[in-house]
Amino acid sequence: MMKDYNKILGCLVGGAAGDALGYAVEFDREKTIFGKYGKSGICNYELVNGKALISDDTQMTLFTAAGILLAKDSLDYTDFITGVHQAYKEWLMTQDRHYKMKNVKTWLVDIPEMNARRAPGLTCLNALRENSMGGIYDPVNNSKGCGGVMRVAPIGLFYDTDILSVEDIDCMGAGAAAITHGHPLGYISAAGLVHVVQIVSHDPSVSLLDAVTDMIEKVPGLYPDEEADNVLFSKLMKKAVTLAESDIPDLEAIHQLGEGWVAEEALAIAVYCALKYADNFDAALIASVNHNGDSDSTGAITGNILGAYLGYDKIPCKYTDNLELLDVMKRIAGEMMS
Repeated sequence: MMKDYNKILGCLVGGAAGDALGYAVEFDREKTIFGKYGKSGICNYELVNGKALISDDTQMTLFTAAGILLAKDSLDYTDFITGVHQAYKEWLMTQDRHYKMKNVKTWLVDIPEMNARRAPGLTCLNALRENSMGGIYDPVNNSKGCGGVMRVAPIGLFYDTDILSVEDIDCMGAGAAAITHGHPLGYISAAGLVHVVQIVSHDPSVSLLDAVTDMIEKVPGLYPDEEADNVLFSKLMKKAVTLAESDIPDLEAIHQLGEGWVAEEALAIAVYCALKYADNFDAALIASVNHNGDSDSTGAITGNILGAYLGYDKIPCKYTDNLELLDVMKRIAGEMMS
């Protein structure tokens, strides 16, 4: 299947929308959220100077896209990972005034909003300050924080299974996450998101449930040596599917999946919300951010999945109006089509 601009832009904007909605309540507990916004929680952007601000999640997602485009041969894993690592180093430069690079290659560093500190993850910052690049077989740490999975959706958007197998594409997602997150669940979860995004963004005949089911079947086989983590991952994803098919209230279901600070929980919450409201972008995003956990990341991943599935033209105007960096996302989406 050919690339679809509507799906690419939908995924990028959908992720930014969930990020921006959740960013306002990222560190708030449920009592605070529902006390401030009412029984439905936060349902509309909190605007700052007329803009819905994105966080480091969207910044790093856009740098992931830029990194793919930097690769000399995007089909070659080494070139791909070198390009993504270069882009992440440039993101680090925007966040750490003491970190300087001589050869800057992406235009994103010239965007003022990209140079704003939006609660960047310490794991990402510290890993990228290292001289050597982290990898699956040479981990830089043992972190499974969600900072790896929340940024890799562009990999699923860019690559087509006419050229690479979906398993190869998944491994690129895992490798990109492992640059900063060395625990198997950190990079296996990233492979899971890439798998779902790749399928729904390239093949309109496949349902979201079928894509998730395929992910649960195939992703644990990518790294068979990590048996215990593969079992945990599979159980949690299957639980997310089961909960999405039940009548359990959203908050109760999310409590069974975790808080989203770690990668597998963040993906599970997003899978639950996206499946539960597969045809209702608004309801999915609202459910995905109104909980005790990492609201902007669970919102971003939910938005990535549903944006890729539904397309940009199905995202309500309330999420595109006033969204920071919309013009940047449109430019990146266009570049990813080439």
